Amino acid sequence: MTREEYLLLYERYISGIATPEEIASLLNYTDKFDIADFSDDVPIPGQEGIKQRIFGNIEARKTRLRSVRPTRWIAWTVAASLVLGILCETYISRKHADSPIPATVVSRKPGNNIQPGTNKAILILGNGEQIDLYSTGNGRIAQAGKLTIEKVKDGQLVYAPGNAAGQPSSAVAFNTLLIPKGGQYEVTLPDGTLVWLNAASSLKYPTAFTGSERHVEMTGEAYFEVARNTAMPFTVSTAKSTVRVLGTHFNVSAYDDDPADKTTLLEGTVVVGKGEKKVLLAPGQQAVVDHDAGAIAVKTINVDDAVAWKNGYFSFRKEDLRTALRKIARWYNVDVEYQGKETNRLLGGTVSRTQTIEEILSYLELTGIAHFTIKERRIIVKEN
Repeated sequence: MTREEYLLLYERYISGIATPEEIASLLNYTDKFDIADFSDDVPIPGQEGIKQRIFGNIEARKTRLRSVRPTRWIAWTVAASLVLGILCETYISRKHADSPIPATVVSRKPGNNIQPGTNKAILILGNGEQIDLYSTGNGRIAQAGKLTIEKVKDGQLVYAPGNAAGQPSSAVAFNTLLIPKGGQYEVTLPDGTLVWLNAASSLKYPTAFTGSERHVEMTGEAYFEVARNTAMPFTVSTAKSTVRVLGTHFNVSAYDDDPADKTTLLEGTVVVGKGEKKVLLAPGQQAVVDHDAGAIAVKTINVDDAVAWKNGYFSFRKEDLRTALRKIARWYNVDVEYQGKETNRLLGGTVSRTQTIEEILSYLELTGIAHFTIKERRIIVKEN
């Protein structure tokens, strides 16, 4: 089995679509996992020693976890793939490439029960009524003019044609979909636009789009698939920037605690603005609006990294530790406390958002970038 086949098979496994035969093949292949493809493209000082230390860490954890349950063993074996990507970028970017990697294990207080995020949200109607979508059953939950608001399945809200006996279509109200930390949700807006919302995010929108444009307001992070309507452009406002489109696929990350808003275009064309400043994006480009300076920069990126969260992954490619931990804190609904000097090293690689928080942090510890301790719902970080 090639490395590419192995990674593809593992993606099927964590997506829950692998067949019993594929799972058996994956289990059998764990004994043949070879760290020899670490990276020889860019010379790294002390690479052989690094490979041996990583291999020893992974093998030690496999041995311990093999006695617990096979599925966890698979996850730790695949950690090798993640660590290879993380370490290549970490060691290329660090100033002291010959520092040893400690064989660490995340420590935590007994009884911690920090779970990955799930499909939960609060819908706030125009009259102020709040509906907890996590505890509400599927089906019609409210009326919005001639549309009904339906929870069609867990994690998905739809504004659909409903009973004409409802309120007149001219009675437009504004609804807000509020996603807490540890949550995510998908909504189909009245015009058919699909929006996926990440943890700690919100979307404010009308129950009917009228006038010359379709306008929504958001905080946090959202991925949009905008229904095309050349006569009525679609605009998205954040606290720091605006995005204007006709019909396209794009991702907006606009968290207050991040240093910049980032709009990434997958399909179509968008205009990103900040005051009088405007830039036009092509697919594969990202506009970065600096929160302090207000400047807009455009760069070409791997768009899969920008929408990894929507597809069930964390992407840490070329990210510093604090950026990665902000993502983790939102998804697992935890706080982060830093101790020691801030590191300037970069990460890389991807990992499933279904993993336990201990597994995620242990992956990062294998890079030697920091040590983590979990106390209740707080991660204490000692950067190396």
